[in-house]
Amino acid sequence: MADKEIIKRLNGEVERLIEDHRRIAKECRELIKERDRLLGDKRRLEEEVRGLNARLKSAELTDVMRGSSGDVERARQRVNSLLREVDRCIAAIKHEQENN
Repeated sequence: MADKEIIKRLNGEVERLIEDHRRIAKECRELIKERDRLLGDKRRLEEEVRGLNARLKSAELTDVMRGSSGDVERARQRVNSLLREVDRCIAAIKHEQENN
């Protein structure tokens, strides 16, 4: 008789554990979906920030080049920075072409 009670108790525990597993697995799937959605949102927002920063830099350069702020030195620095960036891009392209 004691064996039957132990078996019943173990069976109940196993059923509870199976149900817990199902519940936790479902919650895990939901959390994974939410994480993936949030990662997508994060990537989209980062791209938007990069675009807005580029637009801001362009607007600042336009403002400086128009002379609105009267800061010629700042304009020179920005143009020189852009030229260095172009030179780095050209060097990277040449390096890539030499390797191919």
